[in-house]
Amino acid sequence: MQRRTKIVATLGPATDDPKVMDKIIEAGVDVVRINFSHGSPEEHAERVEKVRNRARAHGRQVGVLCDLQGPKIRIERFKDGKKVDLKEGQPFALDINVPGDGGDETQVGLAYKSLPDDVKRGDTLLLDDGRIVLWVEEVTGGRINCKVVVGGLLSDKKGINLQGGGLSAPALTDKDRVDIKTAAELRADYVALSFPRCAEDVNECRELLRKAGGHGGIVAKIERAEALVSGIIDEIIAASDVIMIARGDLGVEIGDAALPPVQKELITKSRDMNKVVITATQMMESMIESPIPTRAEVFDVANAVLDGTDAVMLSAETAAGKYPDLAINAMDRICREAEKQRDVIRSTHRIDTEFKFIDEAIAMASMYTANHLRVKAIAALTESGATTLWMSRISSGIPIYALTSHVETRRKVTLYRGVYPVSFQSEANDTMMVNKEAVDELLRRGAVREGDLVIITKGDLTGVPGGTNVMKVIRVGEHDVAAV
Repeated sequence: MQRRTKIVATLGPATDDPKVMDKIIEAGVDVVRINFSHGSPEEHAERVEKVRNRARAHGRQVGVLCDLQGPKIRIERFKDGKKVDLKEGQPFALDINVPGDGGDETQVGLAYKSLPDDVKRGDTLLLDDGRIVLWVEEVTGGRINCKVVVGGLLSDKKGINLQGGGLSAPALTDKDRVDIKTAAELRADYVALSFPRCAEDVNECRELLRKAGGHGGIVAKIERAEALVSGIIDEIIAASDVIMIARGDLGVEIGDAALPPVQKELITKSRDMNKVVITATQMMESMIESPIPTRAEVFDVANAVLDGTDAVMLSAETAAGKYPDLAINAMDRICREAEKQRDVIRSTHRIDTEFKFIDEAIAMASMYTANHLRVKAIAALTESGATTLWMSRISSGIPIYALTSHVETRRKVTLYRGVYPVSFQSEANDTMMVNKEAVDELLRRGAVREGDLVIITKGDLTGVPGGTNVMKVIRVGEHDVAAV
């Protein structure tokens, strides 16, 4: 059984060795993440070229997701790079006037200069993913005087979150605007926007990418508490192609106990709105150092699959970990096992919904037919990939093959749950011959056998995005005489 849930893996120093790159491709990575928070444009370009070349050598299609850094809401550095040990109850200040490397056990500078304007007495600030908790006593000019509620070791450049959200930092920084141009030059299949607060942030990111000549989809990283406000989250999802449930900053802002129901709600909402969803952050973090995951991590990945996520993501596990390929192998194994559960392969999604587009109706009709007719595979002849996206919103154990001549479309569908890209070019004008070529391609891949039922979807007019208007059921072995 092919794995339906897609695996996103972050590239980094640990994957730069060509042998390791081959191993992660063989292990089944579907999309690689380029983290623009680290590295130079030249390093990013080298990694993208390397992964595409090695994927081509393996006969695989691997998508590229470029992840923008977003606003640097962080403290500055401490003297001599030393950590400070904060004690419960002690005073500690965050001050924009402290030099960048002048922090000590009483105060530290701020990379985010607007923080004093965003907080007030009684607010709670969380540093280093919530490991350090500060209570704001007063704000004087550019200085925030705090009391340590939860202490511990604090080191350079740790992130800052305001409990409950509300920081005014814009989603797109000057660095991001430059990096968007780099993403366009790399022909990124997806660009991830950090800390969007509203749909306008997503729209601006898309506009900048298009102006730079990029055609990738926009991923909205849900990591701010204010993004979850009713109405706003629907607008953000609607404006995006993909959402990423970025559980690190989000969990700090809303509280870790609130994350599980929010994750389930976001996955359901995204699928209902025909959007793709990635579940990310600390999914297998122990595998940075360990060759096997913890049982809790196994349950975390499996539960995301059972909830219906399109993709699960690895960060430091592959970018800097000791066992990048083993982390992907473990994730692959867990996804496959979770996908055997009945709830994952049966769906009543949108059964009572009125459709807006002909190709959407064909997609939904195809999945209903496939789920009730023991169809072995679906061959979707597609220009833009839209039909396969709609199909992938329906839970099913049936593989969906996106047959297209466009490499951009093949890379885009690498993120769609249960959709597999296939390079396909037909010069035939006769519909019977096109059907035969499509089925023969599935036969060549071992996806179907003699006697299997296959659904083919396509449009009367080739080369026209959104033109799918035909669904046909064919029995393999009889397709030589099949005609629309």
